Amino acid sequence: MTWGQIARRIRVPLGFVSAAAYLWLARPNWPAIAAGSVIVIFGLSLRAMASGHVRKNEALATSGPYAHTRNPLYLGSILMACGFAVAARSWSVGALFVALLLVIYMPVIRSEEEFLRCKFPEFEDYARSVPRLLPRIAPPPGVDGGVSFSKELYWQHREYNALLGALAMMAAVAAKLIYFKG
Repeated sequence: MTWGQIARRIRVPLGFVSAAAYLWLARPNWPAIAAGSVIVIFGLSLRAMASGHVRKNEALATSGPYAHTRNPLYLGSILMACGFAVAARSWSVGALFVALLLVIYMPVIRSEEEFLRCKFPEFEDYARSVPRLLPRIAPPPGVDGGVSFSKELYWQHREYNALLGALAMMAAVAAKLIYFKG
């Protein structure tokens, strides 16, 4: 079993452990929570748009945000993590999130791209013209498949759970500020 496969299996449970560490290390104030929330909203929006364009294991997603970056769901998660780090006002939280990105999420991204390479022959051309993570401003010619956002896919992928989780975490960090000052 490769590290990418292991990372795929442990990333969700590790997320719960990281949430507990986040709350322990957070030193929020209201301006930081407000600024962090704005960044989290951008991440949630990107994840929502991406989930409405992906048909997992059926077709290679190249439309919508996938025309700008191969991994808009992960990019949205990274933006959310940045927003939470801002809200926490803690360098330790930032370091924890960077470590998770490098040790867990980058190997998962590579592992998933290897799967897509095997499953979809057109992935190689797509990968040559669309960056892995940092988005292109304009999609390359011929990449945007013209598929429009699907609310049904958004619900099918249960992307609303990211919104619920983000709301719960922001509420928890606000509760820490209110009830555990000092």
